[in-house]
Amino acid sequence: MSVLLEGIFNGLSTSSVLLIAALGLAIVFGLMGVINLAHGELMMLGAYSTFVVQNLFQGFGDPWFDLYIFAALPVAFLVAAIAGLVLERQVIRYLYGRPLETLLATWGVSLILQQFVRSVNWIMVLVVGIFLLLYFGGTWLIKRQAGGKPWLGKAQVVLFFLSVAIASISGFAVAQGNSPLWNRAWFGARNVNVSAPTWLRGGFAIGTFQIPSTRIFIIFLTLLCLLAVYLIFYRSNWGLRIRSVTQNRGMSACLGIPTGQVDALTFALGSGLAGIAGCAISFLGAVGPNIGQNYIINTFMVVVVGGVGNLLGTIIASLAIGVSSDLIGSGTLIRLFPPEGVLQPLYEFFTFFATTSMARVLVFALIILFLQIKPAGIFPPKGRTAEL
Repeated sequence: MSVLLEGIFNGLSTSSVLLIAALGLAIVFGLMGVINLAHGELMMLGAYSTFVVQNLFQGFGDPWFDLYIFAALPVAFLVAAIAGLVLERQVIRYLYGRPLETLLATWGVSLILQQFVRSVNWIMVLVVGIFLLLYFGGTWLIKRQAGGKPWLGKAQVVLFFLSVAIASISGFAVAQGNSPLWNRAWFGARNVNVSAPTWLRGGFAIGTFQIPSTRIFIIFLTLLCLLAVYLIFYRSNWGLRIRSVTQNRGMSACLGIPTGQVDALTFALGSGLAGIAGCAISFLGAVGPNIGQNYIINTFMVVVVGGVGNLLGTIIASLAIGVSSDLIGSGTLIRLFPPEGVLQPLYEFFTFFATTSMARVLVFALIILFLQIKPAGIFPPKGRTAEL
């Protein structure tokens, strides 16, 4: 029995990570109708942000290092939210109502973010900074001077290529110096490790069952995120505006609701939750450029099974998928059945699926069977997505 309880508890912590990630995806996918394949990479940015904050606090020594998690959580949220806001303003807002194009665009962004983390160094930061300063600063000046002149569009195109040229030449000139400080990649392709604070190491013993403190912290963090999402969506004016735009965008705009700002805020909020999920998964394993890919498929399955845009359905689906995957993949269910006798077929069945990859296959097969019965998930979608 203790083995089963241990397996269920580990599954609950896995479900908690899925739930935080799925909350953000459910907001973006469910309420805005956007299929964001870069959601896993936003989790990756949150995990790397935690790694950077951890290294900064290591320089301060004890007892400040034990407090770094309280700085890492808001930093991970802000980094992912800003990345999501830029993605929405520069890419997604031109693709609303076009799910296939959105899917392809966000997939391309996910690849760019993965390579960015592998290659980023001070030269890249310098080049990007010079380009942003020249292009957006120049655009602001041109619009201010030219107003609505017809040559404004052509001037922006010229400014874009001029900014790219100046930034590239500057980066090339610095690279010729062969300085390790400028040329060395910050993270590289290798995985990095995040150490939990001292007070999160170890665990609590209940009989022969050991409860890890980090997994308790992840479950507690998930409950806080759930409460925050509920308060934002059902107890704030912005939540009311988000639900209003979801139900009827045209009528909301007629009533004076800034639908563009609502879209941007909603996307940033969902992306920020992905950053917090990234902070949580940094305690469960090594952090690498592909870490988001390990969770994105299960996260999408949670949203689809729970019913697009439904908070209660997301909670139920994340618990079901997370716990079942962990129980099957860890081999916990094998210990419930004797290797001989009437239940021997069940023993052999779960032995065959007692690996992480095979457990995922079995869970996906069960999800497909479930969707044959309820194709719209546990709770059918409402609002803009239901019309797609």
